[in-house]
Amino acid sequence: MTTPLPLDGIRVLEYAQYVAGPFAGMLLADLGADVIKVEPPAGDAWRRYEPFADGESRYFYALNRNKRSVVIDLKDQKGREASRALIRTADAVLHNVPPDRARRFGLDRESVHDANPAAVWCCVSALGSDGPEASLTAFDLVAQALSGLLMAGARDSDRVPQRAGGIAMADFTAGLLAAIAVLAGLLGRGRDGARGLEVSLLGAALAVQAQRFVSVESAGGTAAAHARGGDDELEPYYRAYGASDGFFVLACLNQHQRAAAAAVVGVEDPWAANPQAPPSSAEERQRRLSLVADFELRLSAESAAAWVQRFRAVGVPAAEVRLLEQLFEHDQVRANGLVQTLGHDGVGPVKLLGSLFKVDGVVTPAVRSIPALGEHTEEVLAQCRQAQA
Repeated sequence: MTTPLPLDGIRVLEYAQYVAGPFAGMLLADLGADVIKVEPPAGDAWRRYEPFADGESRYFYALNRNKRSVVIDLKDQKGREASRALIRTADAVLHNVPPDRARRFGLDRESVHDANPAAVWCCVSALGSDGPEASLTAFDLVAQALSGLLMAGARDSDRVPQRAGGIAMADFTAGLLAAIAVLAGLLGRGRDGARGLEVSLLGAALAVQAQRFVSVESAGGTAAAHARGGDDELEPYYRAYGASDGFFVLACLNQHQRAAAAAVVGVEDPWAANPQAPPSSAEERQRRLSLVADFELRLSAESAAAWVQRFRAVGVPAAEVRLLEQLFEHDQVRANGLVQTLGHDGVGPVKLLGSLFKVDGVVTPAVRSIPALGEHTEEVLAQCRQAQA
């Protein structure tokens, strides 16, 4: 890509492992930042998570392309000195190191600003830096449990709550928030505002529940049942259905779409104006459950493609359900640059998520593949010495 990217010339140091911090770093790299991943001698622990070869993990691949890897032992005095010298060259420092270790390693806000007053500092904490649980070790699943997110779709009939799809929603949302925080800090440089920013997995897990995390005293306070999935089973217009050959979804969010969908299915629905309203009686609840069962029975009679075509013809949002592995070759995904192929020494071509950004109508390409552990240590530290000479 010949057009300069928005973050060209910006150096970000990423002292982060696992998911949230590395995802934020990758997003910033896709926007043109020189993201230097500073790893301990053993490397990011994600390099060893479910490896398919020695030191090669799909999980690590997914979050660390477009970066340079530098190995620095922050437990060693010389390592901390090298890190401090590197911080002096940075525009932003991003980390997810627990507070006590961050202080020992010179990665806390005060130490970073002492080394480089112009650097933006961003920390991804587990449960926030204040409060009685601030020092707890927590990963995505713990944040989902403590935030209520794990119970968002749970019903009384469930034996044990399950993480939806096994997806790390708190981690990835925290990564998005961290990238936004770094960008805000960069934008605010040169002003009097603070450049120390923090996001947390706990906050991220609450963020994805924002429209349900509302308590209005005059309306009876919190709607606990609704926050746990409530009467979603009474809603026939925003859900998945089984067809004769697979699955598809309806996604109607206004009365016009719901009326059109009911007409396609061939049912009359007196509750279409507000299908999320609580039933006024046990009898009404049963009637509404029967309506949903009628939808299910009728929609199971034909193919998913046939139903999707009918719904779309009258402006009703609908789509067939796809498997993730089908999307590597899907025309819509490929047309928008959402899958890319990178070469990787010893492994060969690797297909993975492409950039999520378009700049002036063009998808930002990866300029680097997935870095080997310490691949750029000498290169980066030599540049650092040269800059300070």
